[in-house]
Amino acid sequence: MYLDAAKKQEIFGTYGKSNTDTGSAESQIALFSYRIARLTEHLKANRKDYSTQRALTMLVGKRRSLLKYLKERDIERYRAIIAKLGLRR
Repeated sequence: MYLDAAKKQEIFGTYGKSNTDTGSAESQIALFSYRIARLTEHLKANRKDYSTQRALTMLVGKRRSLLKYLKERDIERYRAIIAKLGLRR
């Protein structure tokens, strides 16, 4: 399995306030970014996997809406997470 509990704890610890901080926008955006990267690699090898393609599209939409929320609420946190993750926004 590509995403186990230990990997989630590591992501939440790096981008959230603590290892158990699963609800903050930063930790959710980081988790979505990790999943998006893995699904993109999968789709490069399996071009006709349309269910995975739909899941990827939905994840990108969720991440986009969280980024929009964070940008409206706190621009400094938004800029920090964009810089940490290396997103192009």
